Amino acid sequence: MPHRVTLVAGDGIGPEVAAAARAIVDATDVAIDWVEEAAGQPAVERCGDPLPLAVLESIRATGVALKGPVTTPIGGGYTSVNVRLRKALDLYASVRPVRSLPGIRTRYENVDLVIIRENTEGLYSGLEHEVVPGVVETLKVVTEHACRRIAEYAFMLARRDGRRKVSAAHKASIMKMTDGLFLESCRRIAAQNPDVAYEEVVIDDLCMQLALDPSPFDVILLENLYGDIVSDLASGLVGGLGMVPGANIGVAAAVFEAVHGSAPDIAGKNLANPIALVLSAALMLRHLGERDAAARVESAVAATLRDGKVRTRDLGGTAGTTDVRDAIIAHLRGARS
Repeated sequence: MPHRVTLVAGDGIGPEVAAAARAIVDATDVAIDWVEEAAGQPAVERCGDPLPLAVLESIRATGVALKGPVTTPIGGGYTSVNVRLRKALDLYASVRPVRSLPGIRTRYENVDLVIIRENTEGLYSGLEHEVVPGVVETLKVVTEHACRRIAEYAFMLARRDGRRKVSAAHKASIMKMTDGLFLESCRRIAAQNPDVAYEEVVIDDLCMQLALDPSPFDVILLENLYGDIVSDLASGLVGGLGMVPGANIGVAAAVFEAVHGSAPDIAGKNLANPIALVLSAALMLRHLGERDAAARVESAVAATLRDGKVRTRDLGGTAGTTDVRDAIIAHLRGARS
């Protein structure tokens, strides 16, 4: 039986990188029944809502989605589709593997981190109001339930993948109750997993240490806002957001997506780098139990980068999105023959 997967292309460069990722997944010969749904600007134009109910219903039915980037208006407009999606489907764990890739020159070599971010609360709860004119307030909501389950997920992933250590980031010296509750929950779960090393790092110190030398870190566990910032910082260690996959995991559904923006300035020009979404698709294949296909996709991406002949502009080349797609597929088929 084929796997049923919801495909949400998004907007901006989303349709281009989503088409490339889909073609590469199809080239693995894993049977996928793609269910296409629209979100972002195309959905606004069609029905006035950037995240139609049909998208949520489809992901609930399939349990898995591959999603391209969606534009989020700054300072106005509609609420972030990504935030709404995570809340509606309770996708509580953001998982971002950050690994050095061959042929990509960066300051550090052999970076191998996993950023685990709590995805549903904290300062991203969206509870804001104006107290008086000129004074606004936002609420940071932290619950024991959410802290406990994200800590459980981090330690589960560490044990499953043979990781050596979980580092919990915080600012409990200032936010003693909210970040204090996060740390209390992490400590309880750490005590139940004595085979995995555990440490606590103040968030600003963590950022400094990552910039100086990321090698001491392995799995980094963070609440929502800290995780959003640190995951992008960590992406910069290996070449930027165009090189890093992402997953949002819940109990009943999982959404795999590139973590970069929709880049409307280059949309429709066949210039976008599809690698982040292709690697996200590999994470999706592994989630579906297709581990061999996932490994082959990752190997084909690595081979394409190692060759250095087909690179998009952000990597110093002149290739287009479809050129990268074709090169990855060629390596897939060459490895199989």
